Amino acid sequence: MTLAVILVSSILGFLVSNYYYHIKLKPYNDDKLISIAEQMKDFIEAEPADMDRYLRNAATLGYEIYVTDGQGESHDYGRSFREHDLDNQAVAAVLGGGVYHGVAQFPNKPFITGFFENRLSNTVGVLVQSPDKKYALFMRPDVLLQFGELRTFFALIGLLTVIISVLFFLISTRYLVKPITRLTEATKRIAQGNYNLRLPKRRRDEIGQLAEHFMTMSKELERVDQSRQQFVSNVSHEIQSPLTSIQGFANVLAEQELPKEERKHYASIIEAESRHLSVLSKQLLMLSSLEQGEEALNKKHFPLYKHIRQAAQVMQWQLEEKELLLKLSIPESITLYGDEVLLQQVWMNLLGNAVNHIPPGRSIEVRAEQMQSHIIIVVADTGDGIPSEHLPFLFDRFYRVDRARERASGRTGLGLAIVKKIVQLHDGEIEAGSSLGEGTWFTVKLPQL
Repeated sequence: MTLAVILVSSILGFLVSNYYYHIKLKPYNDDKLISIAEQMKDFIEAEPADMDRYLRNAATLGYEIYVTDGQGESHDYGRSFREHDLDNQAVAAVLGGGVYHGVAQFPNKPFITGFFENRLSNTVGVLVQSPDKKYALFMRPDVLLQFGELRTFFALIGLLTVIISVLFFLISTRYLVKPITRLTEATKRIAQGNYNLRLPKRRRDEIGQLAEHFMTMSKELERVDQSRQQFVSNVSHEIQSPLTSIQGFANVLAEQELPKEERKHYASIIEAESRHLSVLSKQLLMLSSLEQGEEALNKKHFPLYKHIRQAAQVMQWQLEEKELLLKLSIPESITLYGDEVLLQQVWMNLLGNAVNHIPPGRSIEVRAEQMQSHIIIVVADTGDGIPSEHLPFLFDRFYRVDRARERASGRTGLGLAIVKKIVQLHDGEIEAGSSLGEGTWFTVKLPQL
C-alpha cells in the first residue's frame, strides 16, 4: 500500500507539474531563449569574422546550436540533437526574417516534458545576416551541461525520500496496526466466551481510547453473560421447586388411600404451586417483552391521584386484614403522561411489597411532588427496614432479602425488576432507601411532559 501510494503520488505530481510547464513555463522559456538568440545575433552581425569561434564558446557555456543557410551548408555546435526533425518551411521562414518559436509550439503531451526533449524542432530560431550571406540560427539550452549535477542531486533526493518514507511508513504502520491486531484477537476470544481480557491502555490517541472502550465492553458482556446464567439458574430453580411439590403430592394422591381432609390439603398445595407457576410464567413473559421493547406504550395524560387510589382500592382487603394505615399525599393537580396499565403495575407492586413486608398495625404513605421538569412519587412504609447490604440488589431478578419467607409467600422475586423496567421505559428513574427500625421507601422520578 505504501509503495502504491508513492507511485500514484509521483505520477500525479509529474502530470500536474508537466501541465504547469506546458501552460505557464513553456511560453516564458521560449521568450527567454529568443532574447538570448537575439543577443547572439547582434554579436555575430557586429563581428561576422568571429562567428564560428563565438558559437563554439557559446556551446561550451551550455547551449546546443544549429546554423544553416538553407542551401545545404549547416553546422552543429555543442552536443548533437537527438533528432534533426526541423521542417524546411521553418528554416525558410527564419531565412525570410521570421522568428521560430519551436519551444512554445512544442506539442503538449502528458508524459513528455518539452524542457528535456533534445530535438531540433524544440528550439527557437532567428535570422543572422553576415555581409555576404544569411543564416538561420536555431538554439536551445543543453540541459545535461547546465543541470547535469543538479539532476543527479534531485534524483538522489527523490530516491532517498522514497526509501526513508517507506521505512517510516512501515514503522508507523506497525505502530498503528499492532494494537488493532490485538483487538482482532480479543474479538475472537470474546466470540469464544472468554471475557477475561487485558489490553494495553497507555496510549492516549484514538486507538488507546478504542482499547479502553473495548475493555469496558468486555466487562459489560461478562456481566451480562453472568446475569444470563444466573437468570437461567434462578428460573430453573423457581420452576423446579413447585414442579417437584406438584409431582410428589400428585403421586401421593394417586397411590395411597388418604383421609378426606388430608386429600383436600394435598390438593390445595398442588393448586397453590400451580398458581405460583402461572404467576411466574406471566411475569417472565412480561419482563421479556418489556426488555425486548415489544410492549407498545399507550401513553396519555391522566390524574395521578385517581390512578394510585385505584391501586389502593385493589389492595384494600389486604390493608384491612393487617390493620395497616394508608395515607395518600398527592395533589389532585398532578397529571402523568404514560401508559396507565403499566404504571398501575408499578404502584401495585410497590404497595404490595410494603403490605407484605411490614408488621400489622403499621402505616404506608404515598406522596407526590411536582417539580419543574419531573414528578417525584415516594412510597414509604414504617416497617422494620432493610439492611443496607441488600439495597443495591433489590431490583435484580429473583433477589429476595428473606429467601425462606419469600418463597413460602408464593412471591416470585420479579416484581421490582418489572417495576424498574417499566419506569425506565417511561424515561424515569427509581431508587430504594431504608433505615433499620424506621422503614423503607421507594422514590420514582418520572419526566413531566
